[in-house]
Amino acid sequence: MSLFLFSEVWWFYLVFTAAVVLLLVLDLGLFQRNPHPLSFREAAGWTVFWVSFAALFWLFLYHWAQWYLSADTRLAAIGLTPQKAARQVALEFLAGYLVEWSLSVDNIFVFFLIFRYFAVPLACQHRVLFFGILGAIVFRGTFIALGAALLRYHWVILAFGVFLIFTGTKMLFAPEKKVEPERNPLVRLVRKFVPVAVELENCRLIVRRQGKWFATPLLITLVAVEATDIVFAVDSVPAIFALTREPLIVFTSNACAILGLRALYFLLAGAVEKFHLLKYGLGLVLIFVGLKMAWLNDLFGGKFPIEISLAIIGLLVGGSIGGSLLIERRRVDSK
Repeated sequence: MSLFLFSEVWWFYLVFTAAVVLLLVLDLGLFQRNPHPLSFREAAGWTVFWVSFAALFWLFLYHWAQWYLSADTRLAAIGLTPQKAARQVALEFLAGYLVEWSLSVDNIFVFFLIFRYFAVPLACQHRVLFFGILGAIVFRGTFIALGAALLRYHWVILAFGVFLIFTGTKMLFAPEKKVEPERNPLVRLVRKFVPVAVELENCRLIVRRQGKWFATPLLITLVAVEATDIVFAVDSVPAIFALTREPLIVFTSNACAILGLRALYFLLAGAVEKFHLLKYGLGLVLIFVGLKMAWLNDLFGGKFPIEISLAIIGLLVGGSIGGSLLIERRRVDSK
């Protein structure tokens, strides 16, 4: 049973999306009008801003859900009060945000390699990430709508669970693949049909020369980033659906985590390679949510306790990051 039917809360999606777009436009158009690399202090400030935005939305979502569900007569039939249902919604949002935020840290390493591959200057990287975030929100919204429709069928739930278990196991044991953006089908398609300028020009995506439009290397980089994000979304969207069946929670938790990705990139890009154990923590998280979707939910009468899920996810992610930093510190001290 969905507590928030799209036909009834479409306006919530609209207002939330408008607020997100407005914040991003203000970010790029007002605060980042002149392209420049974000300093550590700026990146830290923007990271705090986006995390605070997610925290405020989390509190708002709890109170709004409690108000909205107070008139829902279906809750009594399943033994819930509006307060308990709102608490469940808030915890599911928090778990989804934590999973998506953790997977975003893994994305940062790939984005770092793509920027290095195309030799994108630091001053231009924030523009690519800005448009990449806009594209990611659109793609995630599409994937979430498809997932919500498909998850009406039990065999799809089992298939998603098995896929997440496979992906997590692969992350644990498969060797790291070399990032080769030029072999990406979308990048090759753009190069085939659109003339590409050799040099960058003021961090622009397209330029006009001698009466013709040319794509710059920055546009090719953006295509590679978007294609990479689509691949990551194939993992992250089902992972959050394993924690909640509410498309509203999946979409908002995804969006809130993605919003901070650009600032987080500049905050961690220089140190992300030090998180040696993170991929193992994320692999175990994907295996856990896959098991939850394919088996544990049914074992617990249709809903594995979200409090336990949140604790397990926090322990795995926090333990892998903390362990990575401890190993790095010991390595530095041993020199």
